Amino acid sequence: MNITPFKAPLGAKVSGLDLSLTLDEHSFSDLYAAWLEHSVLVIPDQSLTEPALVEFSQRLGQLELPPASETRARGDGGASLPEIWTISNVKVDGVAIGGLGNSEADWHTDMSYLETPPIASVLYAREIPEVGANTSFADMYTALDSMPADLRQRLSDILVQHDSAYTSVGTLRDGATKVGNPSESVGAIHPAVRTHPETNRQALYMGRRLNASIQNMPMEQSEGLLDEIWSFCTQPQFVYEHVWQVGDLVMWDNRCTIHRRDAFDSEQRRIMWRTQVNAR
Repeated sequence: MNITPFKAPLGAKVSGLDLSLTLDEHSFSDLYAAWLEHSVLVIPDQSLTEPALVEFSQRLGQLELPPASETRARGDGGASLPEIWTISNVKVDGVAIGGLGNSEADWHTDMSYLETPPIASVLYAREIPEVGANTSFADMYTALDSMPADLRQRLSDILVQHDSAYTSVGTLRDGATKVGNPSESVGAIHPAVRTHPETNRQALYMGRRLNASIQNMPMEQSEGLLDEIWSFCTQPQFVYEHVWQVGDLVMWDNRCTIHRRDAFDSEQRRIMWRTQVNAR
């Protein structure tokens, strides 16, 4: 196994691994340590069945099952095992086989609206469009460490409300109520700065911008401060952009990163399998 850090504040490429085979404890321990160090790992040239993807993901921890609203038509690349979420714009007989379509996905942390959000996400590329759909990751360790002292001071002890109504592509979740302004948001409340339980490093924890609000702060002031934070932490110097290839498996740490996806041509097929790790 070879680990090559990217020329970016986060991320590394891992070569020499075949995840269709069960990793021995030493190799998995090395991989896990690299993941904690680099926050995002790219493992290319994989050929995985659904059981192999689930088996590998379960080594990271207990898996979060997709909500009922994510259950869609199967076949044509759509995964059948309940632990796997299909992320796709492909339709079979007019029914989507997966979620999130082909639109741009805004910067976000997966499922931050939960009291206990997933610690990790694993995404495996089965089909990709010719262009577009790149995924970018931003390092929330480095963003916090690089923050001007006055802005960092303003983050001390603030709590952020995370909205559960909308997906990262801006669509209303099944069963959710439309939100007119951030004061109507429903979702978990988390500190804006959290200590990673395994690395003991502090990182920003922002969820997503849409309908977020700072607790016990006038809305105008909350909006201004959140805009300032988001503008700072998504600057290019904190970002690694991944250009997908078929067979890529990318795993990232939701506790210290945010990510986004570029839009792509709706006529181009994209099929990805995703698992989410709830806890070790």
